[in-house]
Amino acid sequence: MKRLFFFIVLLAGPAAWGLTDSTVAKVDSVQSYFTPVSDYEYIPGDTDYDLMADRLSCIEKEIPLNYNTRVAAFINYFAVKDREYTKMIIERKNVYFPIFEKYLKKYGLPDELKYLSIIESGLNPRAISRAGAVGLWQFMSFTGRHFDLHQDWYIDERMDPEKSTEAACRFLKQLYNMFGDWELAIAAYNTGPGNVRKAIRRSGYKKTFWQIYPHLYRETRSYLPQFVAMIYVLNYAEEHNFTEDNIKHRMETDTIMVKSYVHFETLANQLNLCTDDLSDLNPALKHKVLPEITKGYVLRLPAESKELFSADRDAILDSAGKVGRKELEYRARNSVGSTYGRDKIVYRVRSGDVLGKIAQRFKVRVSDIKKWNRLRGNTIRVGQRLNIWQKPGFEPAMVKNSAQKTMPIPKDAKTYVVQPGDTLWDISRKFNGLSIEKLKKMNKLQSNKIKPGQQLIIDG
Repeated sequence: MKRLFFFIVLLAGPAAWGLTDSTVAKVDSVQSYFTPVSDYEYIPGDTDYDLMADRLSCIEKEIPLNYNTRVAAFINYFAVKDREYTKMIIERKNVYFPIFEKYLKKYGLPDELKYLSIIESGLNPRAISRAGAVGLWQFMSFTGRHFDLHQDWYIDERMDPEKSTEAACRFLKQLYNMFGDWELAIAAYNTGPGNVRKAIRRSGYKKTFWQIYPHLYRETRSYLPQFVAMIYVLNYAEEHNFTEDNIKHRMETDTIMVKSYVHFETLANQLNLCTDDLSDLNPALKHKVLPEITKGYVLRLPAESKELFSADRDAILDSAGKVGRKELEYRARNSVGSTYGRDKIVYRVRSGDVLGKIAQRFKVRVSDIKKWNRLRGNTIRVGQRLNIWQKPGFEPAMVKNSAQKTMPIPKDAKTYVVQPGDTLWDISRKFNGLSIEKLKKMNKLQSNKIKPGQQLIIDG
């Protein structure tokens, strides 16, 4: 920065910057202090509003690229203030853009949507947000599962570039079909279609992103302008003196179908590969191992390694299947928040509940419950729904109603065990001819309160 500063001083003159001749004279040799323009990074001060608008109009295709002060501010941020981030994106784009382009074409979507992943994740397939969104396209857990992205302790397909990109294309196509407008569809990708509809209602049923802009959440108001700004900067990178010196390219790969456990480091050694390279080709495998999968898993290898693997497949897989398996399985089952080999239920918090009591009831740890539900503290509220991952076949501790202690259940009576979240109304709906009043009468209940594990007579 000092070198650029003195170069400007020489052009404008010392007085223009409030500097005296004596201040400039303190530099031993100004000529030796700065280097020519070609040797340092010159940042063009191109802020002409009409020129920017014209440039955007020249590259606009199917998605509108509206130019305004919000977009201008983000162009300035990406092109001037945080050039290091933009350089990183330029270096990575050739690794992932071909994948994005392939699936966008498959689903008939605008090619410009490939820039959306930059705003989501900075083209980092292992990116994890504070809210728990994961991968290049930042899928939340529920949305990822909805679009068939498998998630467990070993595997998170939200980090798989191919599978997550196809899921994102399906999601974006759904959103466009909902709104018939790409700006609104992009906003909905960030905040959810419900929040966009809410903003539309609050605006008096206006029809464009910029008309409903004041009624959107702050993050979403910035989302589309960032998207437009990034399209501009990457298309006019040369005009802003960005060079393509360290461009990365995706390695040519081939695939193998594997059903057995594979330890990455051992496999890499067998194939004369770097473990990190093998891991980078398979980012969905979170712990540099492939678990045993009955239906098989498609593992990516460098193309030149496929022949070596095929020549001695059985011996290589045998070696890679012996290292660290027991230790990993132990970690998978016992690490905080692990869902490995467990079944999910949803528990609704009741009056008097605390995390310790709930953990004891389901024989899990408080730390597990907090991790599963992204709780920062121990505070929970009545009616709150908590995800609990139980071991298969486990039944929560029985909590009997006091009235039942004096009321034996007939041997031939049909019964129902209350599940977490059940209400009398829920149970009455499950069985024909069963009303809430009948349930209470048969079980001598004085109120509508029931508890998980409680046994109720439903016929008899």
